[in-house]
Amino acid sequence: MAGSSKKVIIAALIGNGLIAITKFIAAGMTRSSAMLSEGIHSLVDTGNQVLLLYGMFKSKRPADKEYPFGHGREIYFWSFIVAILIFAVGAGVSVYEGVRHLIHPQEIGNSYVNYIVLAFAMVFEGAAWLYAWKAFNKHRGKKGYFKAVHDGKDPTMFVVLFEDSAALLGLLVAFVGVLLTDITGNSYFDGAASIIIGLILGATAIWLAYETKSLLIGESADEKTVNRLKGIALAHDEVEAVNEVLTMHLGPEDILVNLSVDFVNDVMADKVEEVVAEITREYREQFPAVKRVFIEAEERGKKLLSSGRAAND
Repeated sequence: MAGSSKKVIIAALIGNGLIAITKFIAAGMTRSSAMLSEGIHSLVDTGNQVLLLYGMFKSKRPADKEYPFGHGREIYFWSFIVAILIFAVGAGVSVYEGVRHLIHPQEIGNSYVNYIVLAFAMVFEGAAWLYAWKAFNKHRGKKGYFKAVHDGKDPTMFVVLFEDSAALLGLLVAFVGVLLTDITGNSYFDGAASIIIGLILGATAIWLAYETKSLLIGESADEKTVNRLKGIALAHDEVEAVNEVLTMHLGPEDILVNLSVDFVNDVMADKVEEVVAEITREYREQFPAVKRVFIEAEERGKKLLSSGRAAND
């Protein structure tokens, strides 16, 4: 999963970097507000991919005394920062540039340059989007698209897809704005296109922030995983009931499990230890993402014994 995400981000980074350069050159030659907004859009996307790669690198650092549960949430933090940057820089500057162009309209020159750049940008951006879409589609399985995004624990998958989708939509808006300006001679269409691009970026940023917020706070494993964890514990004869299963994602592939178990009344302490070790081993085998397991033996609200084990010990 991590390797696939990294390839998607690198592909988007290369594509957006090249596209940003060509857009800025075209904006300088034609004085198009929409093209300038698109250049800013691609530049922000390029910076975002750098931040995502940095977050992936930081999240791989091992646990230490200061961070005993590791640094897996780094990727969630940097994904949230990406959403903020899209909103503050991409959307903010695009709307500002569009409003400025409406107040002080400028005639677009060499419009054919815009068409050429937009055409190449659509090809490059489309290729990056298709690559991200295939990776996301493979990851989502049989889930619906919106549910797959909501349930996804690896934000890099949908962050890049969201960015590329917004980029393609922005390119279409820029093309229409430049075309209408070229046909009518009214540069207000160009400024309006810039504002619309900013609104698209703003909507994308809000959605990204919403989806990454729960991961940053501490989201549980999916319901199917939680039910299977409970079932594995109940399969042991020494376990009378499972009082509670608490899970939390410390990273896309790092789940913490806290299990409250009611053992049968006559079970011996040494047998409890054996069962705890067996449950931990089964979790480790069936769920590679479960890195830490803490099991508490409780009966009728009174805690009898607590045992903590790390699945990667």
